[in-house]
Amino acid sequence: MHPGRLSSSLTERHRRRDNAPRRYSDIAIEAGLMLRLAFGRPWRQTEGMLGSIMDLLGLDLPVPDHTTFSRRSADLGVATALRKASGPVHVVIDSTGLKVFGSGEWLHEKHGGKPRRSWRKLHLAVDPDSGEILASELTTKDDGDASLVGPLLEQIDRPISAVLADGAYDGEPTYRSVTDHAPDAAVVIPPRSTAVPSAKVDTDPTQSDRHIQWIADHGRLGWQRAVGYGKRSLVEVAVFRHKALIGRSLRARSLPAQEVEATAGCKVINIMTDLGMPMSRRIA
Repeated sequence: MHPGRLSSSLTERHRRRDNAPRRYSDIAIEAGLMLRLAFGRPWRQTEGMLGSIMDLLGLDLPVPDHTTFSRRSADLGVATALRKASGPVHVVIDSTGLKVFGSGEWLHEKHGGKPRRSWRKLHLAVDPDSGEILASELTTKDDGDASLVGPLLEQIDRPISAVLADGAYDGEPTYRSVTDHAPDAAVVIPPRSTAVPSAKVDTDPTQSDRHIQWIADHGRLGWQRAVGYGKRSLVEVAVFRHKALIGRSLRARSLPAQEVEATAGCKVINIMTDLGMPMSRRIA
């Protein structure tokens, strides 16, 4: 490591007062975090990789040390976290579980007791046409899926033409959240098998009433084809890409740091999506 780089790293390690200026900007910390997630490397290796990149570019610029990266990334505000779609968009919502870095289920089963860390839930809102992640939220496993519909939609600053989700989101809270954010948006959620029309189905039917009636007349498969419910499966592709490229586990230990990590991971996925998506063709 360059001597100037080493001395600056040592200086950054000392505890600073809240009003003291920082040597490294948030963009520098964010760049290191994104590289760490993209290449799946610990902070020490990320520090060395950044130093090598600076050497290859012929730049005599200091690189934050791994301790600075770890401490600063815990409360980092990821700049322009997710790409903003242009024009009206369809939004597909789903959630998945991410394991928190730590002891696995085998040790818990062997030794008993309550594990310190277990799972987090990553909630995603995806544009099915482009594959881009429009919004994300990381919560504990105790938070319900329907309760995150509103916070996800609030992150999207473009007109929303339709919201698609699976049957787990069926219910008045989801319809109300969508209506509050986009009154004219279609809500495409399969009603539960036990769902019944509302009392005002004959005078002022809701979207849920119309879905129930269509399924009763044409069957569930006919309803899926009519409303384009097949697009909902594309959010599962986004979930798979996140787990394949970023990983199935969170590396950070605290929930605020995990939220930053999850948001940065979604930004990495969107950058890769912009670079190109695979094209699949059926061969007759």
